[in-house]
Amino acid sequence: MLKEFQEFISRGNVMDLAVGVIIGAAFGRIVDSLVSDIIMPIIGAIFGGLDFNNYFLPLSSAVNATSLAEAKRQGAVFAYGSFITVALNFIILAFIIFLMVKAVNYLRRRLEREKPAAPAAAPPADVALLTEIRDLLAGK
Repeated sequence: MLKEFQEFISRGNVMDLAVGVIIGAAFGRIVDSLVSDIIMPIIGAIFGGLDFNNYFLPLSSAVNATSLAEAKRQGAVFAYGSFITVALNFIILAFIIFLMVKAVNYLRRRLEREKPAAPAAAPPADVALLTEIRDLLAGK
């Protein structure tokens, strides 16, 4: 079992996947920061608030706080600002991944076009012999 596990780990695909997950997590944090620190404050300012994450609707009459964290301690809230932030984060991340996949596909197509065509394979010996006989008979 240990030997099979070592073979599994040493395959290139597993290592590529591990690198992809690590880079993806780091990239996700960058996009998270872009959304929460740059984009959402601008959207919040447009809609009249400073912190879009604090947009919520109280679902209980006991909730009278102005921040989401405090409101959650007081009772149930509908935190639509947090949801919009996460949804926007997802859309940006999906769009960036789309652009990356599109670029890789473009490069693959370009490399295939630039690759020289393989020379035609010679016909088998029996086919070549029959072709030669046909040509000789056609010449008589």
